[in-house]
Amino acid sequence: MTDINQIAWDDTVLPFQLDRSGVRGRVVRLDGVLDHILSRHDYPEPVAAAVAELALLTALIGPTVKLRWKLSLQVRGNGAIRTLAADFFAPANEGGPARVRAWASFDPERLDRRPPFQQIGEGYFAILIDQGAGSLPYQGITPLAGMSLSDCAQTYFAQSEQLPTRFALAQGRSILSGRAEQWRAGGIMLQTLPAQPMAAGSEGGSGEGGLIAAADILQGAESENWNRANHLLDTVETLELVGPSVAPTDLLLRLFHEETPRVFDPQRVEFGCSCSADRVRGTLSIYSAKDIAHMTTPEGRVTADCQFCGAHYDFDPASLGFEATLDADGRPLEKAAE
Repeated sequence: MTDINQIAWDDTVLPFQLDRSGVRGRVVRLDGVLDHILSRHDYPEPVAAAVAELALLTALIGPTVKLRWKLSLQVRGNGAIRTLAADFFAPANEGGPARVRAWASFDPERLDRRPPFQQIGEGYFAILIDQGAGSLPYQGITPLAGMSLSDCAQTYFAQSEQLPTRFALAQGRSILSGRAEQWRAGGIMLQTLPAQPMAAGSEGGSGEGGLIAAADILQGAESENWNRANHLLDTVETLELVGPSVAPTDLLLRLFHEETPRVFDPQRVEFGCSCSADRVRGTLSIYSAKDIAHMTTPEGRVTADCQFCGAHYDFDPASLGFEATLDADGRPLEKAAE
């Protein structure tokens, strides 16, 4: 028998507010979505754990932005785990599901027993917001700092947005009664608005390497409220975060009942990928026939694989690039009038 909490809260993001302290937040549970992401690749354990953490962060951060299209998190490092990337696609219509995807590139020969974050090395953490046609993409970058990807996200919000932010995340393999082993993950995000932003030209912050931290932004009662909410979050347990035996609503009451928690409509999340044959053709449309020839296999085809979902695309090279002689269906293109 499947737990009713699992049915209700699998793959959801639940927004909430703590009325007493003025702190807002989200609870996320990723079950089938995360297992779908990781089952597309044969990732070693530390890489899978890093992908799971980034997918969680993406699901939590995505709804905080009034998106019309896509929010992306990207991590680049010089260690064994070279690249981590995840996308959050806003719902296509009111009440529809959001979509999440994620992937990683890594050097298997350099992986070891250290925690996943330590195997990324030195690099950067970036958030990119693309609102679609007619708007300029936004990009914010901070150096990798702290002991986890969630620490990096907290640093980003403090440094780039001056928004004190806290994450508590957990992920791992889970075996539920009557079901095969699969990945599950859960997390909580807390965030508050600063009462007084740091002035331009202020001295460096108190965080690692002089980066701004929450303590540099909040003062007085706002600081007390923020610290109190964080102390309560410190009591959360891994199994409470991951679920499914504890519903997010019950978890909020357990952690924050004295802060008067108030919940809003949950957001459903699905795995989703934006790749398509037309998108691949569009990407290759800037190349000449000579360039396309360099991409052609000995079998006379041009192939491409989606890093996120594993989809495989196979093309006739004559149908690609700005000098194509065939259309997508293999029919000769009409030459432009002389």
